[in-house]
Amino acid sequence: MRTGDGVRLAWAEAGRGPVLVKAANWLTHLDYDWESPVWRHWIRFFTEHFRFVRYDERGCGMTDWDVGDLSVGRWVEDLEAVVEAADVREPFALLGISQGAAACIAYAVKHPERVSHLVLYGGYARGASRRGDNEKERLYRALIEMVRLGWGKDNPAFRQVFTSRFIPGGTDEQIGWFNELCRKTTSPEIAARLLESRATVEVMNLLGDVRAPTLVLHSRDDDVVSITEGRVLAAGIPGAQFVELDSKNHVLLENEPAWERFCDEVLEFVGLKGSPKDENHAFASLSRREREVLTLIVEGLSNAQMALRLGISEKTVRNHVSNLYDKLGVWTRAQAMVFARERGFRD
Repeated sequence: MRTGDGVRLAWAEAGRGPVLVKAANWLTHLDYDWESPVWRHWIRFFTEHFRFVRYDERGCGMTDWDVGDLSVGRWVEDLEAVVEAADVREPFALLGISQGAAACIAYAVKHPERVSHLVLYGGYARGASRRGDNEKERLYRALIEMVRLGWGKDNPAFRQVFTSRFIPGGTDEQIGWFNELCRKTTSPEIAARLLESRATVEVMNLLGDVRAPTLVLHSRDDDVVSITEGRVLAAGIPGAQFVELDSKNHVLLENEPAWERFCDEVLEFVGLKGSPKDENHAFASLSRREREVLTLIVEGLSNAQMALRLGISEKTVRNHVSNLYDKLGVWTRAQAMVFARERGFRD
């Protein structure tokens, strides 16, 4: 299909079920992603549960590379064009990963009647040059220059400095694949321009106007987009749910508990039943002692009572409580109790 400004935009759909449209994110390729050790589990999950619509953003993948306008406004227009081309009639779920969150927010505000659910993962409403952090902005600018100089070289060292931030927990195969994807899906100059466009993203003023039910998920130790930005999204969007994932990867990998937690949370949010499990995968990261503490929280015991029951100090109990809050993405005792009961926690 061609956009209003003449760009040939590549899109695809697969799967059956309620419609979920994914806004474009960093360096995808409609064909390569099916075989990717970094992205294939994402595609498999969504196509198993949804009619999954996705596209390569302008400047990369199977979409035209040589394009003039890479602004947020064009991102939104491209998303609108894909929805129209896919002939989506009913209200649909909208997924924004990383910079795709900004396009989704703008679309949801512009077309509130079209969006049934808004899912934002690793997203942000303000780019690197809009966050008031001079040191991180300088680092971002340095990365852009590195991309311009070294992206297309046969030696992957330049690209690896960049890509290792996306999947620091990746295997050699996964990191190598991601490096090669970068080289195959866009040119050094376009990659730099794409990064520059992300730096100036600014949709903060739209957050309060989002009316769709919204789920915000973010990896706790994400180095590409700080979890602070995920919290900003959740705080600004009325009624948004926020889930903190126990991961350091910007792109969640298939073998980590955070991926299972992501899938469970998304299915629950949109009202689809996940695969039958005795207990939600969110509890897999808890230690034996943390499970004991959570059991006592569900029973309604205070920290002092738990200390007496377990034969440990009250300070140690507080440490365990704090750790399990972090792992489950909750902030209060009441939230922990509800989380455990609703997700089948077994003592």
